[in-house]
Amino acid sequence: MLESWIFTVRLRDFGALLLLAAIFGGSFLFIRVAAPALGPVTLADVRVLVAGLALLLYGVLGVRKRMNLRAYWKRYLILGALNAALPYSLIGFAELRLTAGLAAILNATTPLFATVVAAFWLGDRITPAKLFGLLLGIIGVSVVVGWSPLALDGGVALAVAASLLAALAYALGGVYAKRTFVGVAPLAQATGQQLGAGIVLLPFAIPLTIGAAPTLHLSPDVIGAVVALALLGTALAYLIYFYLIVTVGATSTLSVTFLVPFFGLLWSALFLHEPVSVGSILGLLIILASIVLVTGLSLRPPTRRQRVALETAAPHQQ
Repeated sequence: MLESWIFTVRLRDFGALLLLAAIFGGSFLFIRVAAPALGPVTLADVRVLVAGLALLLYGVLGVRKRMNLRAYWKRYLILGALNAALPYSLIGFAELRLTAGLAAILNATTPLFATVVAAFWLGDRITPAKLFGLLLGIIGVSVVVGWSPLALDGGVALAVAASLLAALAYALGGVYAKRTFVGVAPLAQATGQQLGAGIVLLPFAIPLTIGAAPTLHLSPDVIGAVVALALLGTALAYLIYFYLIVTVGATSTLSVTFLVPFFGLLWSALFLHEPVSVGSILGLLIILASIVLVTGLSLRPPTRRQRVALETAAPHQQ
């Protein structure tokens, strides 16, 4: 099977890729619905605990895999904090003010942050092309935010900063996982990450939930969004992601990065009736062009160095 980052796969695999992008994009919609009701931290904690338990049951009962989570429990706490607890909470906070579509676009900057993190942490060289790509990414973010239909006040600026910090956290988590979990099965990593994040968030989520309990109003929409976010947007998304890694390879699977923000915009427009501005589309295209530059993507099959860079900047569950 011929493979490049624009790849040829079986129809079933292509359908799985589109489904994964649709689910990842839908996560921003679910967060937009549930975060105002539960609060960002409580929502993130419920999400990771439910998803982690679902993945654990699937691994133990479904495919009968031994997770051996206790052997790496300290590392899973760190990975869970970087790759789930912190970004999930930050995105939830951001979506108290931002539209789901705008949050999805800003999250697409994760590969740009991964390039910078890899340069400082792994010693990767930032070439002139990568530097231009990073500058182009900054321009793209400026276009998205500056031409947003939202009034750019202090609250929106803080929400944008939170979204970008979430992307940075994903980048840090990706590099940490690549250096620390060599040889660990992806399903075990995913399960340990979610459960680790749940433990990290518990000391913050419990008092926040107790304090907000008298005013909590769990409507059917909110409950449905939480369940969908945990089971579809996290647990099922991971399983599809693993399936694609095995069937079409990591590099081809990472092309989902380019599809997620489009689905985020689509779902938010269809179900939340959020406006899709010209600035959003233009800024998104600029950001995607910057990702091509910093990751060295081309129509030719990627080199080993490019595959490593891409896998470090892998899309993470939103």
